[in-house]
Amino acid sequence: MTAYFVQAFIYLAAAVIAVPLAKRFGLGSVLGYLVAGVVIGPVTGLVGQETTTIQHFAEFGVVMMLFLVGMELDPKALWAMRARLLGLGGLQVSLTALAGMAFALWLGLVWQTALTVGFVFALSSTAIVLQTLNEKGLARTEGGRSAFSVLLFQDIAVIPMLAIIPLLALPGLMDTSASSGSHSADLSLVDGLPVWAHGGVVVLAVALVIVGGYFLSRPLFRYVVQSGLREVFTATALMLVIGIAALMSLVNLSPALGAFLAGVVLANSEFRHELEANIEPFKGLLLGLFFITVGAGINFDVLAQQWGVVLSLAAVVLLVKALILLGLALLFRIKGSNGWLFTLGLAQAGEFGFVLLTYAVQNQVIPVDLSQVLSLVVALSMFLTPALFILYDQVVLPRYRRRTNEPEADSIDEAAPVIVAGVGRFGQIVCRLLRANNIPIVVLDHEIQQIENVRRIQIKSYFGDASRPELLETAGIAQARLLVVAIDDRERSVKMVEHVKKFYPGVWVLARAFDRGHGYQLRGAGADDVVRETYHSALELGGHALTAMGVHPLRAKQMTWAFYDNESAHEDELYEAWQEIEEGISFSPRYGELFMKLEEALSSAMQTDWDDPKREDVPVWTPPQSEPD
Repeated sequence: MTAYFVQAFIYLAAAVIAVPLAKRFGLGSVLGYLVAGVVIGPVTGLVGQETTTIQHFAEFGVVMMLFLVGMELDPKALWAMRARLLGLGGLQVSLTALAGMAFALWLGLVWQTALTVGFVFALSSTAIVLQTLNEKGLARTEGGRSAFSVLLFQDIAVIPMLAIIPLLALPGLMDTSASSGSHSADLSLVDGLPVWAHGGVVVLAVALVIVGGYFLSRPLFRYVVQSGLREVFTATALMLVIGIAALMSLVNLSPALGAFLAGVVLANSEFRHELEANIEPFKGLLLGLFFITVGAGINFDVLAQQWGVVLSLAAVVLLVKALILLGLALLFRIKGSNGWLFTLGLAQAGEFGFVLLTYAVQNQVIPVDLSQVLSLVVALSMFLTPALFILYDQVVLPRYRRRTNEPEADSIDEAAPVIVAGVGRFGQIVCRLLRANNIPIVVLDHEIQQIENVRRIQIKSYFGDASRPELLETAGIAQARLLVVAIDDRERSVKMVEHVKKFYPGVWVLARAFDRGHGYQLRGAGADDVVRETYHSALELGGHALTAMGVHPLRAKQMTWAFYDNESAHEDELYEAWQEIEEGISFSPRYGELFMKLEEALSSAMQTDWDDPKREDVPVWTPPQSEPD
């Protein structure tokens, strides 16, 4: 038991140290987990042979991830992506498998082994790609959606691959793989069945997941919720996912595919958000553990002996897959930076490659020594994937931003007394209010999608980066009376305010702030009026919270007014104290004392007696009824 505790501590400590460092340097959490695995495995030897066993357990994180991904879709959305799911995904798997087979034949392998090698490298890493896309906010881009379609098809394609591999057995490998033939001991409901019966059991299992998920899950969760025990709901959520994975494994299907189907079925369930909240921590922890085991499982002895072969094969895999993916991106018109995101994101091999290699060895298709080399190639390509995403972020994306933003900024042919910079969720409300009062405005935004959205509601808007001085001049900043800064970038908004107040001091500047510190930065830059984007909505919600707890609505409104007045009265003192803080990050003693003084004044204001409201001011209101004991 002590050994398990020590090993668990080593894995967790490696993650705690490496991942925050990787995130701090902009490398992403996946690379942090991989590096942590290399350090505790091949480099220091703190973990050993148990890594492979832990990896099989940690692969369940992929199952949970696809369950959560499925819940983000519904059957209509899945049907809408059928063209790319079948066309793009089918072509990618087919072309890559054929290319891998051709290269393996050229190296002198028999066709059975060559085909299996093609299968292995046709797959990409669902775990790394989806995790990274979600981290970087790229999952909903065209390139991210296309990558997801291909990954989903690959998970489906694993099923026929697992069915074909036993048919490719080589008699000459029987003796060398006999010792690893434990696969026959795995539980299965379909071993030995004729083809028609095998197919029937598979269809029945899939139907059970879909029908059971739709009709039986809701009564089950209602029954569990009535217990009032959160841990029982968590246990039920885990039981559901584990049970589906076990069922799919019993009929030789991909557990990840079954979990995805179950997630799609539950996409419209009233328990969806609670399920996500309960499963997300387990998914994140298991995925992190999986990435650590990939790094820890790298066999440096084999790598040292055949490093040239391994590096060459890894480079060939990345290059060939990238060329095929780039061609498919052009064929399916995935343009610009999205095409490169699709290409670089899927160029690696995937975790299912380890599954196929193990299965191929057990079924006498690939010799053990070759599988060790190929496993290193798969692991190395996965290890290099975060670097490909960094290449996309640092090299590809900036070039396309410059290409799309700077040369193609709209020419502005009119001026107005009000310029609104940024028309996201904040700026749109300002624009609508001004337009409703027939006040002319010029709207600028560097996101083409936002511009198109605003143009649909008949607001004149122009594409361009409002933080560029020349564009502001073209928009008529010299003649404007008011500039509304609502762009979604802290640094650019501060620099814009500084520029305008320096060269056009007569322009009144209203600025949106993300938080108190950003508000102070804008005030220091010269903004005439600063509004924190969540301040008033949070204050409004706080008033509703008081009402929900039995406070009269008018009294709750008076309390929110008192809160606002109290904040405003101490704002200058807090701002002066904040200016003493280096970069507005760390609390100074004076700032902390002032903040506590503000809290005491606020508490005192809340206890102040109020004049009774007049009858005509009192809304009709019934206090909430307390539940009987």
